[in-house]
Amino acid sequence: MPAFLEKRSIRYPFYGLIGVTLLLLIVLLLFNWILSLAGFLLMIVPVYYMIVIEHNQRKEMEEYISNLSYRVKRVGEEALMEMPIGIMLINDAYFIEWTNPFLSSYFDEETLIGKSLFDVADVLVPLIKQEVETEMITLKTRKFRVIHKWEERLLYFFDVTEQVEIEELYRNEQTVIAIIFLDNYDELTQGMDDQMRGSINNLMTSTLNKWANENGIFIKRTSSDRYIAVFNEEILLSLEKRKFTILDEIREIASVKNVSFTLSIGIGTGVSSLPELGSLAQSSLDLALGRGGDQVAIKLPNGKVKFFGGKTNPIEKRTRVRARVISHALKDLITASDKVIVMGHKNPDMDSIGSSIGIYKVAEMNQKDAYIVLNFNEIDIGVGRLMDEIRQKEKLFSHFISPEEALEMATDKTLLVIVDTHRPSLVMEERLLSKIDNVVVIDHHRRGDEFIKNPLLVYMEPYASSTAELVTEFLEYQPKNGKIEMIEATALLAGIIVDTKSFTLRTGFRTFDAASYLRGQGADTVLVQKLLREDVETYIRRSKLIESVSLYRAGIAIAMGTEDQLNDQVIIAQAADTLLTMDGIIASFVISKRSESVIGISARSLGSINVQLIMESLQGGGHLTNAATQLTGLTLEETEAQLMKAIDEYFEGVKKE
Repeated sequence: MPAFLEKRSIRYPFYGLIGVTLLLLIVLLLFNWILSLAGFLLMIVPVYYMIVIEHNQRKEMEEYISNLSYRVKRVGEEALMEMPIGIMLINDAYFIEWTNPFLSSYFDEETLIGKSLFDVADVLVPLIKQEVETEMITLKTRKFRVIHKWEERLLYFFDVTEQVEIEELYRNEQTVIAIIFLDNYDELTQGMDDQMRGSINNLMTSTLNKWANENGIFIKRTSSDRYIAVFNEEILLSLEKRKFTILDEIREIASVKNVSFTLSIGIGTGVSSLPELGSLAQSSLDLALGRGGDQVAIKLPNGKVKFFGGKTNPIEKRTRVRARVISHALKDLITASDKVIVMGHKNPDMDSIGSSIGIYKVAEMNQKDAYIVLNFNEIDIGVGRLMDEIRQKEKLFSHFISPEEALEMATDKTLLVIVDTHRPSLVMEERLLSKIDNVVVIDHHRRGDEFIKNPLLVYMEPYASSTAELVTEFLEYQPKNGKIEMIEATALLAGIIVDTKSFTLRTGFRTFDAASYLRGQGADTVLVQKLLREDVETYIRRSKLIESVSLYRAGIAIAMGTEDQLNDQVIIAQAADTLLTMDGIIASFVISKRSESVIGISARSLGSINVQLIMESLQGGGHLTNAATQLTGLTLEETEAQLMKAIDEYFEGVKKE
């Protein structure tokens, strides 16, 4: 504390003492004026002394404040001019009124005063217009964190280039783990002689080792069909930019050798924990295989997944052994439950209903009660005809229940079997997933990033024609307790026929095996045709959709309904199927309103175009040749524009690869 302030703190009690003395002298004046006068004279000396001190102290204080003000002003000026922080003042017309030397040093001009931001740093204009408080920008190859004080039209610039470079270096050096799987390796090499097997083995290994060396990847073979690879984020980014060309290399080499080898890769990234990276990599590989293989899946810690490849038809690699193992595992789960509830997807089709009836029969063969969840307000004409036939079979029909009834009867020991979908948002009643812990998923669609959590058993075979085909195989390995009824076999066969378009699409040898088995169990093909017949009104509505067709690219047909025309998903899908039968059409897309707020798109192709990837970019999914999506909040014209953009992006990706 300055000396004059210390003296000032002592002076205040002295002033109080003088006041008390004066009061006493006034009182004394009443009794003895001589003593009182003498007292007043004696007080003159200390009072004068205090006045002099007061004057000197006031002078010292003025000098101190003046000196302090000068120093503060000088420090402020030096801070503005010398500190390593850029400062810029602008006016309402976005012209620069002042900058400090630190900021001016980053530009080639001698002075920035009077120049427009549009000429000097136009990247700042949106920031100012939107009144953004802080933003990261790039000026003259340098990174700045800009703080905007919009009321003062003042901008602060903090150079964070080194910080950003260090952060980027840290990210680039993060460890990435990949699990590489040779699809169908064991099955394809099983019948080869030792020389051929050795030749294929050496060729695949040398190709992968060459790819690893060229990209700086450590790779190690862990089994006959599995490798583990370790690299970093920078290498992963490079591989992503080149769309993982190793997939094409392996496929081309395999075609030269007349074998159908493909590669699937699951990658874990984004975390520092090695066990967690390994878990993400395995989960990513499961996703890639669940979508049919021949692709790369990168699962991020936030749950999002990126896919590369997957542009070829999946190879049928289902075996009798796997079907039998899954069938027996399902049997064990059924016998351990008190009852079975079977649920398909919303707006069920023949495959969903047929496979549900098949699971019901599996439960019955194991002497357990099973119930099929169905919303009778969401069925199309074909399924309605099937339900009319089932209604005549009192025993079977009594096991169809509403979603509300299913919620009431579910217990801790109930087994929930989901068929023909694996997406929680598409099941008939999503609340059942929360109430029932024991869940089984059986599906033939390619796996997407949205998936039912923690199922006990998953059987997903995207190379199967239909879920009804998968369930039919289960029936062959169940106890022979009771014969399969004609209507049950017919429902399963109808599901296969609908999904294969009468055995013309996605049909493998196992499809015909399943159909033959069902025919032997009494499936009525005439009844199937009766169920699938369409009325004149449906034919006319489909024809109106087809009438609007136009060609967008070579061989790509797009048809679109009108604003006042509402069509269900079946009619939209049928229109897309019909377009695909036209000469010169290799892919078809049909857009139509399904309700006042929902627009549906059905996509079909002959295999050369992967419509699944196009639909996935529009929040949909499906198969390589058969996919769909639903969009809300858009007009038909806006939906068509988004579809065309997705098609263009798909072809741009194909060209890059």
